[in-house]
Parts: sequence; structure tokens; C-alpha cells
Amino acid sequence: MMDQIKVLIGEEEVNRRIRELGEQISADYAGKSLHLVSVLKGGVFFTCELAKRITIPVTIDFMSVSSYGDEKSSSGVVRIVKDLDETLEAKDVMVVEDIVDSGRTLSYLLKMLQGRKPASLKLCTLLDKPSRRTHEVQVDYTGFKVPDEFIVGYGLDYAQKYRNLPYIGVVED
Repeated sequence: MMDQIKVLIGEEEVNRRIRELGEQISADYAGKSLHLVSVLKGGVFFTCELAKRITIPVTIDFMSVSSYGDEKSSSGVVRIVKDLDETLEAKDVMVVEDIVDSGRTLSYLLKMLQGRKPASLKLCTLLDKPSRRTHEVQVDYTGFKVPDEFIVGYGLDYAQKYRNLPYIGVVED
């Protein structure tokens, strides 16, 4: 049986906002290069689309972290599943994430990455769910603020499905 998905943010609106973020980031980092750190798995869709719209030199690396293990709710322990391939030292770094909700994992990740001595460290997320925040996280670039609903599409999944939707949707009961 197929899940019912209601469109929350349409494909054209998502593409427009990613273009705007790319323009803003390009302006903010004019004359520099930027190292993007994509948080797998969900962040890869947004990272690739964002990178195509940034006009300054960009490099990309990938990292996978988990605070869930095999459970449906967070264990509270953040584990690095795949670390970066490159050093961050003296680079302008931007972590790119699909969604920020509780902030637990990103709070841990940003502190850890700051310890690797980047020249600068910023966070860009496609979606921000501030109503779920339990750990303080500075979000520097936000695509959209979203309500506390189960969001899918554009990298976000439900049981590994729906990541490939070109829009942001809500799974309806």
C-alpha cells in the first residue's frame, strides 16, 4: 500500500529557494573557495543542487553520523559512521544538511568539526524545524522553516522511501 503524501513545498519553490541560497552564499564567500560537508544520506540531494548554484570554487566531502542505531528514537549517543576524507584545517567549511530538528546530532557534529581548525564553519539546511529544537544550533542559511510534521522528499525519507521526490511533502495518516 502506498503512503499518502501531501505536497508542502512544491518543486518550483524548492528550486527557486536553492537558487537564492546559492546566490547568497556565492556573494558572502566572494573571492574565496568553499568546502561543503554533506551529511549523508539525506543531505546529498540538497548538497548537489546547492553546489550547482554556487558560483565560487567548491569542493565537497561526505560524512555520515547516527544517533539512532537500530531504534526508532534517538539513543542520544552520536556515532560517526563515515568520517571525512579530507582535512578541514584552514578551509572555509559549510555543513550542508537536509533538516535540522532537535539539533542533538548537529550540535555534536559542529563542535567536533570546529576542533579540526577550519578557517570558518557555517551550517546550511534546506529545512529547519525549530519547534523540535532541544540543543542550540546556529543555522546560518535556511531554505524553509517547516512545521512539526513527518516530512519527506528531497532527501528526507520514510523507511528509506521518498528521498527522490522533487518536492517537500508530508506523510499523511
